[in-house]
Amino acid sequence: MFFKIIMYYILGYASISVEGYFIERFINICISKNILLWNVKRKKSSFLFTNIAIKDFKKIRKIARITRCHVKIEKKKGLPFLLNRYKKRKIFIGLLIVITFIIIGLSNFVWNIEITGNNNISKEELLTELDQYGLKTGMLKAKVKTKDVINNIRLNRNDIAWIGIKMLGTNAVVEVVEADKKPEIIDENEYCNIVSDKEGMITKINVQNGTALVKVGDIVTKR
Repeated sequence: MFFKIIMYYILGYASISVEGYFIERFINICISKNILLWNVKRKKSSFLFTNIAIKDFKKIRKIARITRCHVKIEKKKGLPFLLNRYKKRKIFIGLLIVITFIIIGLSNFVWNIEITGNNNISKEELLTELDQYGLKTGMLKAKVKTKDVINNIRLNRNDIAWIGIKMLGTNAVVEVVEADKKPEIIDENEYCNIVSDKEGMITKINVQNGTALVKVGDIVTKR
């Protein structure tokens, strides 16, 4: 049905009003003869508005005579009538067609790159790498190999745990999950200072090697 309505828009259709006491019979005969009525709106019991294909209007008039209904064209719609209305404005129609094709063509390109999730890594740095590996503004979306871009960035950066790229219209949305920094590993065999993160009093010291720099009863301040 949807396809038929699109075809009727291309070929032309009419909005009509039907008035009479046998509207139900009128509708039933139309259905039996495979005449499509759409956007049917009843007004009272003896009046309705509906759309019908131009090619079916002659058939409708015959059915109207049989059912003693009055049929009137309220408005002619569709592409043929639209072009006829603007036939004196051929330049306007031509420009409209050209603009339509330009818009369709431009929608196949990437015009904006949006980066999310980068708290410590600069956007400019990521844009430079994306450009290097095959994603930049002005590219055809069909030529962007997102898997290759993702793999190259993951291989060459240790500060990114995960990266994903989604194409949404003319936007390329790059989602980044930054990797956590590795903790500093301390060699237990090396000498080091013990620093307190709270204030308190030393109550016990157990020195196995070296010389203690504090004694029991000393106050430790927070650093």
